[in-house]
Amino acid sequence: MTSGRAKLWRLAEEFWAWRTATQPDSYDDVTRVERPAGWLPDWSSDAIAERRSVLAQFKRRHGDLHVPTELVANQVDTALLGSALARVHWELDLLRAWRRNPCFYLDQALVPVYNLLLQPPPWPGTRGQDVVALLGHVPKILEQAKHNLSGHAAGPFARYALRLLDTADEALGTAMTALAPFLTTVQAEEIAAVTGTAQRALVGYREWLRDHLPTFRASISIGPKAFRYFLYNVALLPYPVEQLLEMGRQEYARTAAAELVLRRRHRNLPEPALLADTARQVEQQRTDEQDIRAFLRREGIIDLPDDLRHYRNACMPPYLEPLTWLGVPHYIASARRPGDNALRYLRAPRADLPYFQRVEAYDPRVGVVHEGVHAWQSALAWRHPNPLRRHYFDSAANEGIAFHAEELALHAGLFQDAPASALFVVNAMRLRALRVEVDISLAVGELTLEEAAARLVERVPMDPATAWEEAAFSAGHPGQGLSYLTGKIQIHDLLAEAAQREGDTWSLASFMGRLWREGNVPLALQRWELLGDQGHVAAARQFGGDRDAPATELAEAGRR
Repeated sequence: MTSGRAKLWRLAEEFWAWRTATQPDSYDDVTRVERPAGWLPDWSSDAIAERRSVLAQFKRRHGDLHVPTELVANQVDTALLGSALARVHWELDLLRAWRRNPCFYLDQALVPVYNLLLQPPPWPGTRGQDVVALLGHVPKILEQAKHNLSGHAAGPFARYALRLLDTADEALGTAMTALAPFLTTVQAEEIAAVTGTAQRALVGYREWLRDHLPTFRASISIGPKAFRYFLYNVALLPYPVEQLLEMGRQEYARTAAAELVLRRRHRNLPEPALLADTARQVEQQRTDEQDIRAFLRREGIIDLPDDLRHYRNACMPPYLEPLTWLGVPHYIASARRPGDNALRYLRAPRADLPYFQRVEAYDPRVGVVHEGVHAWQSALAWRHPNPLRRHYFDSAANEGIAFHAEELALHAGLFQDAPASALFVVNAMRLRALRVEVDISLAVGELTLEEAAARLVERVPMDPATAWEEAAFSAGHPGQGLSYLTGKIQIHDLLAEAAQREGDTWSLASFMGRLWREGNVPLALQRWELLGDQGHVAAARQFGGDRDAPATELAEAGRR
């Protein structure tokens, strides 16, 4: 290994260790990280100032690297780390959720506890002690929230946070009471004490938000300039915003038409029967997951290694169910435990389950071909020989891969025996197309949260609770909603070009195996490495403009 490449890898190792300790938590399951032992969140003014200082040092060292450019892989790795650094700048100085979004502090205070609850039993003493420590830290985080949000918070985010906080203290108490029997006697006593303290802090935060709501800002928009910074300097997308909007609208129309034809074809289709109970769903999904792996191999889509971990359903633990409003109830594991099976925890099958959960209660295969793909793809990426590429990077690649695999399975005939499931998959394609318009319109201030939720209810259609959750998450995480479709479109472009170039020697299974292994890498960089085509990287740089544009200019654009 050349000295330049060795320096790059060392710098990346240092960065990811720092990032693991400082990355904000969120509702999303794909972005979760396993924290260092004894870790506690810190969003104090001193901690934020230190993050900016450390980031500046990393950026300087990254700019000083002299990595040999004769290998495209070296240039891709350098750009990969640059994109990761740009993400931190985006979070701290452009998105500024720590300054604008009261929901952000519910994530920082409680999601670390939730993530520990997602790990399956048994409960070793260290994990129980970590829950005690994190719960005891909740009041400190919420005090930091009040300091950071004063005079800066966005009112619509505050109103959504108040919806969540209405029953948050009660839900936390119920969950921790259910957890106590799994812990040692001493830990159960400690949990009871710190839970009460955390509950009082949540009530106090709720009252503070209500009192200060009239002083908060009206807009949740970050502004076009800040949004473009994310799209082109972090996600490395090769399309102008106007084209992204048109892509979303065209895909929405295409999938709406496909759904109308399917509904006409199956107009006399009876309502599918829900599985009898959770145990039956868990059993059925276990069989389905094995069958789908065999199906993907048989159809030449991808040949997953036999020793690759599995994606399983599991019964919802009583200590987890009251807190599922904090995050997707998936246990993803991590690069430190790559062999752990991924788990999705289930509620009992019933007709009033939310949008995604209900379809899995009658056909678990629908979950396998999206969430299962995340589990398999992440496990393959964790095996990557290049340590720089083992970490989660950007959702356009991860979500694009899952969305693409879902559509491939549909076209290959996976749901030919289940018209209702095929209909749902097409409807979910329509949702993901609609997310593009919703995502962009929220980011640039053309939709309010209420309008975005109403649009999802009307045009998917979707239950109101899930629609509000979708809208609030999209507004708080600009660029994530459009990642599904933009990722899939880039994969289609890459696949078509690779197949054309290689002709009869091209193999879909080989292409997909490489795509999934590299699935943490933005697709513009994958295209450069696979095809030698820098066009998408050049387009992202052109649309992004000055990579080091002053934060104050972009932040000011987001305030207008």
